[in-house]
This record gives sequence, structure tokens and C-alpha cells, in this order.
Amino acid sequence: MALNERDRDLNDHAINDHAIDVATEAFTEHRDLLFTVAYEMLGSASDAEDVLQETWLRWVKVDLGQVRNKRAYLVRIATRQALNRLRTIKRRREEYVGPWLPEPLITAPDVTEDVELAESVSMALMIVLETLSPVERAVFILRDAFDVTYEEIAAVVDKTPTAVRQIAHRARLHVDARRPRQVVSPAEARRALELFRRALESGNPQDLINVLAPDVVLVSDGGGVKQAALRPIIGAQRVVGMFVHGLPKIEGALTGEHTVVNGNPALLMRLDGKIDGVLAVRVEDARITGLYYVRNPEKLTRIASMTSLTLA
Repeated sequence: MALNERDRDLNDHAINDHAIDVATEAFTEHRDLLFTVAYEMLGSASDAEDVLQETWLRWVKVDLGQVRNKRAYLVRIATRQALNRLRTIKRRREEYVGPWLPEPLITAPDVTEDVELAESVSMALMIVLETLSPVERAVFILRDAFDVTYEEIAAVVDKTPTAVRQIAHRARLHVDARRPRQVVSPAEARRALELFRRALESGNPQDLINVLAPDVVLVSDGGGVKQAALRPIIGAQRVVGMFVHGLPKIEGALTGEHTVVNGNPALLMRLDGKIDGVLAVRVEDARITGLYYVRNPEKLTRIASMTSLTLA
């Protein structure tokens, strides 16, 4: 009798180990997708990693024998966890000092060649997504960025497929009215960024004027820790004034190094060799229409670890 009980225990352990192996394989296969969904929902890599951890803890408790589509099920768990977290951090962001920008992510250079993917995680679009309600944001991301079916999205947000279609339509109109008017090629964006970098390092105001659109907008995020404008700066003359007269107040040599952030060309800004911030841009008609300067050290720790550089 004791031998039979031991055999049953061993068999149960073997079944459990096999189930965990299957769960691990599925989670690993879709991990990048789940991270991207969570990041686009939250605009924070650290929060996205927390969502992945919460997703895993719930995933290993699921009876996989009842799951027909592991990818869809995992996306459902991750999105629901992201929705819960988004509602919490939205209250936190209301108390944020100055403009809030998403945490920048260094991405592989080949991402820029995938125009749709690069646009879905671009800094400009991430800022627009902040203006959506949590449910609108989830529906828009799942449908437009990942082509999830309306039926699958309905199960995620506890709505009917018809309601989800209406939400998706409303969110798409909202985003289209605010996103860049055109998507430029990576080469064109790099050219504009290089002209800006040279003008910035030379300190020539006219060279900066030449590469900026007249109605360019500069948004800087210091999080109350680093010096940054408390409101967006609008207009080429005012933006140039900030770079020519404002940045010199920062002690040390400020230089820009080309990188790829959120799927798009950007500058890794260094102050005496240390990371000072990340400057992302929006380019239209060969001119820069948007500048997004992230200086908050809390949003640069991931980039610092990836580049083996220290923060200024």
C-alpha cells in the first residue's frame, strides 16, 4: 500500500513537472509579445516586467488541458494585469512633477525597418496613448498593433465584440487625429537627427532653426529630479533659446550619440561621458516637429545597464 502511494506521488510529480515545462515553453515563446503589450499599455519597462511576473504566477496555475490558444490566453492575462496596474499608476502620474514621458527603450536597429512595429512603440504614439482611457488603450493596442480578434479582446476587457468594435473605432479616430501626419523612413529621420546633433554641438542657432519645424514642440521629463521645463516648449525660436541658453547652464560637455529608441532613431545624450538623458524625435517633411527629452534618472537605469554606462 505504501509502495502504491509512493508511486502515485512520483507520478503526480512527473505530471506536475511536465505541466510546468509546457507552461514555461509557452511563456518563453510569447514573452517578447507579452512585454511589448504591457509596455505599450504602461509606458514603463519596470512596470511591464512586474506585469510579466504576475502573468507567470497566474499562468502556472492554469489547467493547460483546457486552453485551446496559449498565445491568446497569455495575452488575456497580461492585458488584465496591465489594466489593473494602469489604473493605479494613472493616479500616481497626476502628481508627477512636469510633463510625463514614457520610459525609453533601446531597441534593435532592424526594428526601424519594420515601419508598423516602429510606429507602434514610437515615443510620439506612446504619448498619444496616454490620452486614452485604460480600456480604450487596451483595445487599440491589441487590435491595431497586434491584430487580436474582436472576440478575443472582448474576453480581455469583459465587453461584447460589438462594444469592442465601437471602442476600437472611437480610439482609432482619437489617435489618428493626434499622431504624426506621416511616417518617414528611418533614413530620413536619421538625417534630420544628425543635422540637429551637429547644430546642437556647434551651438549655432541658425543651424538649429533650419532643422526644426516652425511649430516644433519640446517636451522634457526630469521627474522633479533633473532640470527640465515644467511645460512643453512650443515654437522653433523658443526651443532654440532653450538649447542655446538653457543647456549651457548644465555644467560639463553635452554630446549626442546615435542610437535606436522605441524603434526609431534617437540620441543618447552624454554629460562628460555619463548618461544625461535620451532625446527622441518626431520628423515630418524632413524637419523635426517633436523633441522628447527624458532626463529622469529612474527612467534611464535600464538603458544604463544595457550600455554599461553610468548616469550623470
